[in-house]
Formats: sequence, structure tokens, C-alpha cells
Amino acid sequence: MLTVAPDIEVLVRFGRALADPIRCRLLLALREGPAHPSDLAEKLGISRTRLSNHLACLRDCGLVVTVPVGRRIRYELADERLGHALDDLRAAVVAVAADRSCPDAETEGRC
Repeated sequence: MLTVAPDIEVLVRFGRALADPIRCRLLLALREGPAHPSDLAEKLGISRTRLSNHLACLRDCGLVVTVPVGRRIRYELADERLGHALDDLRAAVVAVAADRSCPDAETEGRC
């Protein structure tokens, strides 16, 4: 059972990051590799201002970092294990949604 405050805080930060579809898309884009804000804004089809706010949130959550490249800033996942974690989480959610072996899933909405 998670009761240690730092463990809970880490999960809360991760949940906060995943709570917005744009931040999810950003994390998935950065899972593919580092990118500059202008490239991310174009790829996601959002304004640089809106992108900046979401990147700030992901930085505050500790999930992305900035890397200076000359006069520009590049963003990347703070740790490559985050990419694996995103893949594992997505696969687990899909597997649970597809699993109908739980007899109470339909009537109770849970196992």
C-alpha cells in the first residue's frame, strides 16, 4: 500500500500531467524523441502560447526537461523510462478494457 508521502506525490504529479489530452499528446510526441517547441506546436496544431503552458506543467511535474541547443531550447523526456511507462500504462488500460473475464464488470462497473 502506498502511504509514503513522496510516493503519493509522484503519482499525483504523473496523474496531473496525464489529465489533459494535449499534455498526453506532448508526452507521446516526446517519447518519439526530443523536439523544439516550434516543431511540437506545429505537430500538435496548437499555438506556441498554449504549448508553452502545457510544457511548463510537464516541467513542473518533473516529466520533461529542457536542453539548450545553441540559442534554442529543446524538450525531452526527463528519463527514457517514462516512454516505457507510457507504453506499459497504455497497454495495461487497453488490456483491462478488453478483459471481460470479470463477472461483475458489466453490472458493477468494476471487478
